[in-house]
Amino acid sequence: MKFDTPAGANPTDRMQVLGKPLDRYEARLKTTGTATYAYEYKDVAPNAAYGYILGAAIAKGRITAIDTTLTEAAPGVIGVVTYRNAGKPGVGKFYVQKMLAAPEVDHYHQPVAVVVAETFEQARAASALIRVDYARTDGRYDLAAQKGSAPVPPQGEFGGPNEKRVGDFEPAFAAAAVKVDETYTVPDQAHAMMEPHATIAKWDGERVTCWTSIQQMNWGTRDLGLILGIPKANVRLISPFIGGGFGGKGTVQMDLALAAISARVVGRPVKIALQRPIMFNTTIHRPKTIQRVMLGAGRDGRLTAIGHESWSGNLPGGRTEPTVASTRTFYAGPNRLTRMRLATLDLAEGNAMRAPGEAPGLMALEIAMDELAEKLGMDPVQLRVVNDTQVDPEDPSKPFSTRPFIQCLREGAEQFGWDRRNAKPGQVREGRWLIGMGMAGAIRAGKIAKSGARARLDGKGIITIEADMTDIGTGSYTVVQQTAAEMMGVAPDSIVVKLGDSTFPETPGSGGQQGAPSVTAGVYAACVKLREAVAQRLGFNSAEVDFSDGRVKSGNRSVPLADAAKGGDLLVEDVMEFDKLKDQFQQQTFGAHFAEVAVDAYTGVVRVRRALAVCAAGRILNAKTARSQVIGGITMGIGAALMEEMAIDQRFGFFVNHDLAGYEVPVHADVPHLDAFFIDEVDPTISPVKAKGVGELGLTGVAPAIANAIYNATGVRVREYPITLDKHLEGLPAIA
Repeated sequence: MKFDTPAGANPTDRMQVLGKPLDRYEARLKTTGTATYAYEYKDVAPNAAYGYILGAAIAKGRITAIDTTLTEAAPGVIGVVTYRNAGKPGVGKFYVQKMLAAPEVDHYHQPVAVVVAETFEQARAASALIRVDYARTDGRYDLAAQKGSAPVPPQGEFGGPNEKRVGDFEPAFAAAAVKVDETYTVPDQAHAMMEPHATIAKWDGERVTCWTSIQQMNWGTRDLGLILGIPKANVRLISPFIGGGFGGKGTVQMDLALAAISARVVGRPVKIALQRPIMFNTTIHRPKTIQRVMLGAGRDGRLTAIGHESWSGNLPGGRTEPTVASTRTFYAGPNRLTRMRLATLDLAEGNAMRAPGEAPGLMALEIAMDELAEKLGMDPVQLRVVNDTQVDPEDPSKPFSTRPFIQCLREGAEQFGWDRRNAKPGQVREGRWLIGMGMAGAIRAGKIAKSGARARLDGKGIITIEADMTDIGTGSYTVVQQTAAEMMGVAPDSIVVKLGDSTFPETPGSGGQQGAPSVTAGVYAACVKLREAVAQRLGFNSAEVDFSDGRVKSGNRSVPLADAAKGGDLLVEDVMEFDKLKDQFQQQTFGAHFAEVAVDAYTGVVRVRRALAVCAAGRILNAKTARSQVIGGITMGIGAALMEEMAIDQRFGFFVNHDLAGYEVPVHADVPHLDAFFIDEVDPTISPVKAKGVGELGLTGVAPAIANAIYNATGVRVREYPITLDKHLEGLPAIA
């Protein structure tokens, strides 16, 4: 099925099941501990051996000698995999980092060996017996030191141009009545998901099956095939439950590649779970960015010049962090310059982390907007209102499909009590606490991609939906169930959902905020085909039939849906493809974040007291799971604002705080009462279901809202994340 004209009325508009706050489809499995995660399978490979990765002890150089003699003789050891017997693994299409040092070492903890043994403890103990000699060379670990020589790279496969001009920025900025020209830094950040990367790999001849934790099946089968040198069709991935990903499990990481390689070398199934230090220094992360934002405006607050330049670093061949993506589409302004530069760094690969581009980009842009509002003497909400636009500011011929940004701003301000904010910083105090309010806008691309599904109706009236879509804790199972129930006119408990198997119809998986709208569109297509098959078998005209209450109705005739499968199951499959509308409309999601903080006047400690998000993301498919996604995004934003930073040892080139003890993320005590509300809207240009993703919108804009609230509380402007007490403590006594 092709979606190339805006959606009209269809069965999803009934909203009898869709939109309702249903409990999670898999909730009982997860709350009782019976959901099976990648490392926990027992029956699929009963003789599986255990792999343990030894990471490189240097960050740059080469292996000059490796001696595994003692390891191979250790108790329980089945084999040791190094570049000498691994068969020269290839590189996938999305990540550029190599899975083994071979013998060149590209970054710290790059795997140099996998010890395979009968038990995990034996593999771990034997790994300490490997003798590796290195020739260390100088590496590049400091983005600031490489900033001056960083080029603007050619346009990458997955991003827009790395430099873009509209109008004539430089003279417009120079002539602006009011200007902001500041630099902001966002540090390296880790995904820090609860479930570590883990895989069980089993070979059957030339085919490999992997029970793994991965977000995007289509990329995973493609990339593992490239790494192993086998056809994509010979790779099967199974991942029904994922304990968090945030983009870090997008496609093939070391656990999956090395489990498959090791299983092929030793001739037995192998299971590998990455230890935390390996995860931090070897898998992907959000790379550090240095961002310069230049805003010029008239006295009325209207932007006349918008400039955003960003620097990030990566391994050779890696991509830029697309920080300017939000700046290109968010605010009106005739003269614009956006540019991204990429330095070469000898650190683990920087790549997708929740809302890549928009999350760190807005951490700079939305502080700059706050600074501009102060210089203008204008309310920060009103500044954003006057710079709203209903067309793409870089291409006025392309309207936004929907853009209720002003509504988000005004409803958020009213609900939050923004009118009680004292615009002069450092004026509100409760005992030893300085109190401040801040806000920021939010934007995230409304992406959607080709997606398929399979639907089966059996003689009991049960409909089974299959798709290779994954659920990383976002509620994919539930919205698939609700979409199918709505389309087929049955109760949700008549729907069985099977996800996370690469042999099922292909979807784009979980990532880029495109999972829910894409997979539900694929389910819609399959259900349309199933409705037609049911109508044909029951002798109805499919154009006039109604599916409701578990029955098929037309005129005075009403037949139980299950009767259509009395002669045998009905099985259909279809794909929803998207074409023209993505080029005709600028499809985005929007939001407004508000935060109130308290800063200890004596110690500088920051406490977030409350936060609110108002979001516009098309039709909300499940009010409960959508709110949960936004609340989770706000929590992640608190971490980005106040604590998250991967600290680099500049001498030896590694992330020092490489575990959950040293890398701080929010805990319960850090998270206050959070609220999330949704604007009532649908987007008929996005899909027949008229829904967009929302998970990443809940994050973008949170950190700068908190940063702006801290400034309002203290009068000290911090432009370097995370905003730890040492960065504003010296400025407090004058106020305190």
